[in-house]
Amino acid sequence: MLNSTQVSVFVLGGYFHAKHLKVLLFLLVLGVYLLIVFCNVLLIAVICVTRSLHEPMFLFLCSLFANELLGSSGLFPFLLLQILADVHRVSAPLCFLQVFMVHSYGTAEFFILAVMSYDRLVAVCRPLQYHSVVTWTKVATLTAAAWLAAFLLVVCTTSLSFPLRRCRDFIPKVYCDNFSVVKLACADTTLNNVLGLFVTLLTVGLPLAFTLYSYARILLCGSTQTRHKAVSTCTPHLASLLNFFFGGMFEVVQSRFDMSGVPGVLRVFLSLYFLSCQPLFTPLLYGLNLTRIRTACRRLLPPQSRPLPQL
Repeated sequence: MLNSTQVSVFVLGGYFHAKHLKVLLFLLVLGVYLLIVFCNVLLIAVICVTRSLHEPMFLFLCSLFANELLGSSGLFPFLLLQILADVHRVSAPLCFLQVFMVHSYGTAEFFILAVMSYDRLVAVCRPLQYHSVVTWTKVATLTAAAWLAAFLLVVCTTSLSFPLRRCRDFIPKVYCDNFSVVKLACADTTLNNVLGLFVTLLTVGLPLAFTLYSYARILLCGSTQTRHKAVSTCTPHLASLLNFFFGGMFEVVQSRFDMSGVPGVLRVFLSLYFLSCQPLFTPLLYGLNLTRIRTACRRLLPPQSRPLPQL
């Protein structure tokens, strides 16, 4: 019986048998991961080497792109190994490492997006005082606070989950998350559930409310021309926030409610959505919509690869 000893190896039940498609699936996932890494690293490099982009908005974007690398690196290497494996098992230390990386990514994402909404609020509503309000010191402080708050909140939840005595070993997903591990415990987990729900509301509800408040203020301040001019930089940010919010909500609903009536392939897709689509969606969205980033990318291309000027 599993309840006689502490379980130290977990079985991941979200994988389906696809022997003939294993290599194809591996190459597809590998291609997505390499594309995510390439896009995010490219944009970080472009911002770092282009002096004209050394502004608060683009430095906040660097933090966002770095966070996308953290989230995807917490999932994809593990996912690639599991796709090739015949038995889908994971040790407890590796599982908790993945829990820490994935939850840190999700929490930091919401906080960084909230900080970016503050930056846009000041830029649109107080353009003349922008550089005196959003100073380099404030940029560094807000960025560090977003990361530190994310790590501390995740440490609080995982520190209560790790010592739990576990008498079950089946996780019905393709990766580890905190709530799935908590459900394996033999003892009472009321404290874990309440704290987990509180942290979820804090990390999702508070940044989302602040971001929506910021955009409401942006719509009310300034002239019509100023608001239209702000759309080019605000639209990618708002689209990124909504995409991540709905992806995160899919994951929360799937973790806390019975989803046995939903097809297994759809459950896997929903659980992977915010960990795979957001890191790919964000750099493409900003790279395609922000003119200054596109211009900087063109300048860094070798002369022979640049588009020919039109006559």
